[in-house]
Amino acid sequence: MEAKDFDLVIILSSALTILLCSLFSSSIFNYIPLNLGILPLFIGMLYGGYKTGLPLAGLYLLCYFLFNPNWTVLGLFLHTGLPLYPLLIWLSPKFRKGPLTEKINKLWLCLMPAMLLITAAPIIESPNLDLTDAGLVLIVLFYILTSMFTGGTLVYMIEFALEKLRLKEQVMGISEKYLREEEKLQQVIDATPISMVSVDHAGNITSINDTMMSLVKTKDPDLSKQDVLGYPVTMFVDIMGQDYINYRIVQALQGKKLGNELIRIGTHNYYISTSPLTNTHTGAIIGAVLAFQDVTELARLRSELENVERLSLVGQMAASITHEIRNPMAVVRGFLQLMKEKSPEALDHYYRIVMEELDRANGIINDFLSLAQNRIAEKEQWHLHTIISDLSPLLWADANLRGQTIELILDERVPELSLNAKEIKQLVLNLSRNGMEAMEEKGQLTIETRLNDSFVELIIKDTGMGIAKSRQERLFEPFFTTKAKGTGLGLALCLSIVERHHGKISVESEEGKGTAFTIHFPVTDSWAGMI
Repeated sequence: MEAKDFDLVIILSSALTILLCSLFSSSIFNYIPLNLGILPLFIGMLYGGYKTGLPLAGLYLLCYFLFNPNWTVLGLFLHTGLPLYPLLIWLSPKFRKGPLTEKINKLWLCLMPAMLLITAAPIIESPNLDLTDAGLVLIVLFYILTSMFTGGTLVYMIEFALEKLRLKEQVMGISEKYLREEEKLQQVIDATPISMVSVDHAGNITSINDTMMSLVKTKDPDLSKQDVLGYPVTMFVDIMGQDYINYRIVQALQGKKLGNELIRIGTHNYYISTSPLTNTHTGAIIGAVLAFQDVTELARLRSELENVERLSLVGQMAASITHEIRNPMAVVRGFLQLMKEKSPEALDHYYRIVMEELDRANGIINDFLSLAQNRIAEKEQWHLHTIISDLSPLLWADANLRGQTIELILDERVPELSLNAKEIKQLVLNLSRNGMEAMEEKGQLTIETRLNDSFVELIIKDTGMGIAKSRQERLFEPFFTTKAKGTGLGLALCLSIVERHHGKISVESEEGKGTAFTIHFPVTDSWAGMI
């Protein structure tokens, strides 16, 4: 309870008690006034100080005037304890801070002289009054002692109530702090990328973080935390479709710690771990915690690292054999051309096939070299639309031969970028020809650009047969190809070019509908090139 609230309670309760005591006041043998209103007055002044004491003193004096029409100045000083009011105000600041016994002693210090004045008032006011009767003296003494005891009891009850109130406030403060810490901990758990769920000793779900809920909602989008909490973990297992999860939780509830294991849920790979939860004091098992860590991205990075290692091997191999292969091939092609000129026309067909295959082999070697080069691309300010326009005649010629069409959707907001024009031309040409080769006659190739926040997107989309999901993950691996005569280096080369431009390339494909490659070029990189 705050100080203002306590002062309000003191002044209201003391004022009410003063009014009741004044209303039901009496006297002993019509001489000694019997009015305990001075007790709430003194207690209120000691606890409340001058801010509470002065209004209470005013009320007490007003009651004295109202219920004593024949009052005198001497009676006012004797019956109200008025001379002791300054002492009460002076003792008040330290009164509330002292221990219980000190408070009772201070009350008695003020109450004793006040009660003596009240009981002695009839004798002082009427000197001829005979109050020597022993029985009357005992009654007066009993009245004084009773007043003292009642005052001490009231202080004790007030302190007892205050102590309970303080304890309650402490408990509430601790509870609020605990709730705040629990909320902070829950926020930390929700923010962690690890999916977590805990169960009690009976296997009922007690908590689940947002990451785990996101995983659950991939199976049942309508579920909420309230739908999951309190239910058996078997419901969660049924949703995820993994019976092995239930086995691990049962083992954890039995106190067994199992090592991390890799499982697959949908298209993602997860490391799963379970641990028992124990009471820190007794060591008894009170539940278990289940955690999933999505390692799909880690697996992707590992795959990319393997690709880098393959590219490194390709580079070493290409660097060592390219000249040894190219030079003999150039000699062979030259002599074939000479032989063709001196041979019958009936053999031209065979010469053409041999030279085409030599050219194809030379193209493969060129792809090897381009893929193996690990140089920093020299960039200049280029507009992507300019590069596409330069390639348009070549692309249209290829498309016309195949009976296909090309649609250009170019966003006028696209700014200039820091590009290596030669490499970007190779990128667009490779992806466009891949799309054309994937389509039949009357297919349409779409080349689109658009500005999206801090990226420029280049989208090359075809209307071919699409690529199976199982093959999409391996498209950018060196030597992996979906073509009968492909080398598997074209898309790997495209990925290498995009990465040298600090961009990203992604593929979306649906069987029977077509494939779209999207390249993201950072606009900030172009700004950096202008500085």
